[in-house]
Amino acid sequence: MVGGGLAALAAAAGLSAHGDEVTVLEARDRVGGRIHGLQVAPGSWVDAGAAYLGGRHTELLALMADLGLKTTPTTMLGASRFALGAEDATRDGRFPPLNAVALGDLFELLDELTAAVRPDAPWLTPDAVRLDTTTAAAWADRHLTHPDARLFFPLFLGEMMAADPADVSVLHMAFYLRSGGGLRYLNAFEGGAQQDRIAGGAHLVCERLAERLGGRVRLGERVTAVHQDEDGVTVHATGGPYRADVVVMAVPPLLADTVEFSPAPQVGRAGERTARGCAVKVNLVYPAPLWRDHGLSGWSVNAEGPLLSTVDDSPAEGGVGVLTGFVTGSEAHRFAALDPDRRRAAALAQAARLFPMLPEPIGFHVTDWVNEPYSRGCYAALFGPGDWLRNGPALTAPHGRVHWAGTETSTEFFGLMEGAVRSGHRVVAEITAR
Repeated sequence: MVGGGLAALAAAAGLSAHGDEVTVLEARDRVGGRIHGLQVAPGSWVDAGAAYLGGRHTELLALMADLGLKTTPTTMLGASRFALGAEDATRDGRFPPLNAVALGDLFELLDELTAAVRPDAPWLTPDAVRLDTTTAAAWADRHLTHPDARLFFPLFLGEMMAADPADVSVLHMAFYLRSGGGLRYLNAFEGGAQQDRIAGGAHLVCERLAERLGGRVRLGERVTAVHQDEDGVTVHATGGPYRADVVVMAVPPLLADTVEFSPAPQVGRAGERTARGCAVKVNLVYPAPLWRDHGLSGWSVNAEGPLLSTVDDSPAEGGVGVLTGFVTGSEAHRFAALDPDRRRAAALAQAARLFPMLPEPIGFHVTDWVNEPYSRGCYAALFGPGDWLRNGPALTAPHGRVHWAGTETSTEFFGLMEGAVRSGHRVVAEITAR
């Protein structure tokens, strides 16, 4: 296994249970990939990477049950804060104080696109050529006429996909929403894809899988080349060559293309327009979830950054309060380019404006996924114009003894933890069928 994220570990555990010998090579000094836990107080952890799940994420839930892990509901009680115009607003619920008809029309247009896409093979969607050669930004320029819809669309796409509309094709946008269960399911807390978190932190899934695999997980092993021959495959890594019958590449597409393959695949894993998922996560730690005392949920949506949205991610066991800010889209690139002092000043100034009743936080953590060398973006790679037409048919097809895993290879729940688990299980079925 190349990569130590959720997909690789799920595949390794499945193959190990089948009686196969496995070795997991991870370049970092930890497992988890784009799942990463931060300890914000003694015994209290928050998710600096992937965090949320819902009832439709059945394979992840089954894996968690096997590992003895439980869910905790995402707290959304109280009013929301909005900074979408000249004046900030506090309102019940999550619907922003924008023109309801304009946003309704936007969602209807997105529903039409989503319903038309073929989720199992997006490149075979009717009118796929036009959809995959048009950016979401160009689509918005053509179809969104009301200023409120134009304002909200990039915020929505940033929240759903960590994408700038200029970076993704219309086909990828529609596929992503369809793959995740539809835009309303993806966007929902209660009854939706953001309903729950993993008690104690999502990192526990990967850590417990790694514990089961024991010494078969090797950290600090950066893979540089994969060479196949008639008898097997040699994986060249930091610690030396590894010989195997097959190899599973469970790393993001942009990272996979930095590895030398011999023979080389006919089609790379990424294209010229494939972009990094644009996400930076900011965790603000307070002595307690003090916003709740003022009738606020901690949720906010903001037209200007750096924090384009915030959510209450306080540990379920009590103690400290945690507001998580999401910096997405083009704002993520701007924020990631700042030095640490300017990042802190900008985030704290905005938090003070949104929640003036709060004291200065006792903890401040920034996780920059844009520049993370072994992820190259988060939530997932962004498929740009032409990517699905060119790369889609080879997305999961093995390259000789090389098999592909990772959430970007899953046409079900692409970009989510559920997609990663399903990709790992698919690879197990492929290899055992050999």
